[in-house]
Amino acid sequence: MAIVSGFTGITLALSKGRIFEETLPLLAAAGIEPAENPESSRKLIIDTNRPEVRLVIVRASDTPTYVQYGAADLGIAGKDTLIEHGGAGLYQPVDLNIAKCRMSVAVRADFDYVAAVQRGARIRVASKYIKIAREHFATKGMHVDLIKLYGSMELAPLVGLADAIVDLVSTGGTLRANHLVEVEEIMQISSRLIVNQAALKMKRELLQPVIEAFAGAVKP
Repeated sequence: MAIVSGFTGITLALSKGRIFEETLPLLAAAGIEPAENPESSRKLIIDTNRPEVRLVIVRASDTPTYVQYGAADLGIAGKDTLIEHGGAGLYQPVDLNIAKCRMSVAVRADFDYVAAVQRGARIRVASKYIKIAREHFATKGMHVDLIKLYGSMELAPLVGLADAIVDLVSTGGTLRANHLVEVEEIMQISSRLIVNQAALKMKRELLQPVIEAFAGAVKP
């Protein structure tokens, strides 16, 4: 399904913050320079130095949806977001190796996670990443009650809402500051270039050079 607008060039969906910052060198490699900084601009659609390319600024969790339904031709999204979304209708040609972190299980420092696993205890787990958490604990044969949260994940074990959390971890500083410990790594996370499959067929001449430029600029 494609959403029709008056723009006939390439629309790239990006989110603010770390993903945007680490995407800038890749955009430069593709000869694309944003006309404005989305961190300071109030605009949600940003022109670039190339009239056939524009950026749309969206929430990170919404990027796959914009690309799937054709509101954007391509975008950049984390592996975590893509797993939760399901990735339907999306072509994922390049792992960009940016915004790298890990998805992990963390608990209060005084909670014996190993013992809880060994005795088959039913634990409560808070996470924004319900699908990832469910699949992880299912493979371990653990019974868990999943609690959906959208932010301040570290608070849940501290106030007794949950025994554990499943969340993204970069340096681990926030966990340590809140007396939590990382007890299990679920997977490594990085951001991917995603492309609308219909757009790839209809706009191949425009999209293919951009995809190749991104791929060529990826650092191992």
